[in-house]
Amino acid sequence: MDATEQTTDVLIIGAGMAGLIAAAELQRAGRRVLVLDKGRGVGGRLASRRIDGAMFDHGAQFITTRDPRFADVLERGRQNGAVEEWCRGFAGSADGHARWRGKPAMSAVAKHLALGLDLHLEMQVVALRSAEDRWRAETATGLTFTAEAVVLTPPVPQSLAMLDAGGFVLTSEMRTRLAAIEYERCLAVMAVLDGPSRIPPPGGFAPADGPIAWIADNALKGISAEPAVTIHARNAFSLKHWERDRQESGRALLDAAAPWLGAGIKTFQVHGWRYSKPMKVHEEPCVLVSQSPPLVLAGDAFAGAALSGWAAVEAILAQRHA
Repeated sequence: MDATEQTTDVLIIGAGMAGLIAAAELQRAGRRVLVLDKGRGVGGRLASRRIDGAMFDHGAQFITTRDPRFADVLERGRQNGAVEEWCRGFAGSADGHARWRGKPAMSAVAKHLALGLDLHLEMQVVALRSAEDRWRAETATGLTFTAEAVVLTPPVPQSLAMLDAGGFVLTSEMRTRLAAIEYERCLAVMAVLDGPSRIPPPGGFAPADGPIAWIADNALKGISAEPAVTIHARNAFSLKHWERDRQESGRALLDAAAPWLGAGIKTFQVHGWRYSKPMKVHEEPCVLVSQSPPLVLAGDAFAGAALSGWAAVEAILAQRHA
């Protein structure tokens, strides 16, 4: 085997929640598993960032579950100190249903799920090829990974681009279904304040109108020692401003948030989530793109990230025993 090539039983592309759950489950089933992700850390939108002395959750803001299996995952995270309950609803709309956050921040959830996995970060897959009875993943760094089966969990447009680059031809019906999956974009502002905000406890809410979809006080939430606010823009604002100067777009959102800030802005940064969340979830929990060799598409566009990860595992193991 070439020194630039590694081989495994199952290759998981994408270290978000779906990929991490699938990897851990396949590993428990006795498979050798490798996880590749183009980012510097695990988690995808389970993302946290520090600016000066402030901490921000700037992607997913909380986790909910009505699935007993996923509730068990969160309970194990709670016992290990990586997850804790934030609240049971927000100002004016408390519904008694638990919202969970990462501890100390959302990225801790992904780090907990990644324990014990063979992870390769900053490893962008540029092409995925079917070679005889195996898959061959080619990366931007020149490394190649081969596997008997693959679980693809990035946003669907990125997964399709990898398959296209590798010359894999989907049926027209499947391509039409997958290409119809669209995602909202989201510009996220992280602002360090010079005093407490006016955001009501428990520290987050969704304004009824205007350009802001969500605003959170990370100090009230319990993750930041310094006053720190996260603002998520609506899809329409994010699309309109996507190619514009990010600082100007950030200032526009901060101006819109002024009634809830109640303090001066010391500094701020803006992050763009190109694939923030699917506009419509696919009717199936995962999609078996190829039976031989097995290839499954999964992720938050398929019935939710965690459930999709488990469904992908079932699809892979079923092919192995077919």
